[in-house]
Amino acid sequence: MPDILVLYYSRGGSVARLARQIARGIGEVDGMAARLRSVPPVAPVTQTASPPEPEDGAPYVQAADLEECIGLAIGSPTRFGNMAAPMKHWFDGLGAQWASGTLVGKPAAVFTSTATMHGGQESTLLGMQVPLLHHGCVIVGIPYTEPALSSTRTGGTPYGASHVAGGKDDPQPSDDEATLARALGRRLATLAGKLAA
Repeated sequence: MPDILVLYYSRGGSVARLARQIARGIGEVDGMAARLRSVPPVAPVTQTASPPEPEDGAPYVQAADLEECIGLAIGSPTRFGNMAAPMKHWFDGLGAQWASGTLVGKPAAVFTSTATMHGGQESTLLGMQVPLLHHGCVIVGIPYTEPALSSTRTGGTPYGASHVAGGKDDPQPSDDEATLARALGRRLATLAGKLAA
């Protein structure tokens, strides 16, 4: 069964829960499966190494995950209107994949979470799309044919799925956020299947 890679960095759990909603949407497309993976944290002290596998959550991403997937969704919390450092660090290490064209022609989607409604969701989503374009990916968003995109009072953008955690850092997506994340997963899996054929 073809895999769609759902790769994320999550510190408070919001992005991880959004990733699981996207994975649910992928699983709703016949013949498609989601492969959940994460990126390790980075430390300001270079001698500090992450454990080879996370204590909980999805395993860390490997080069084979990128080679084997037929599409991918990338998620990161927003940090001052941009992706978090661990996700940027991961992107920066993909020189070999860029040179060999590993991701060329594969559809890709992005997702994020912020503490506030205007915390930089759209700039983060657009920023994560830039390296994917450099890798030759086909960018997948959420069209306005999804009714929740026009009615949401929380997260959700045409650029990708999003979540507003709020001042209390609630990791649980709202109904609209979950609906839109699943819709993005379905759309990504459907397009990946068509392109892979």
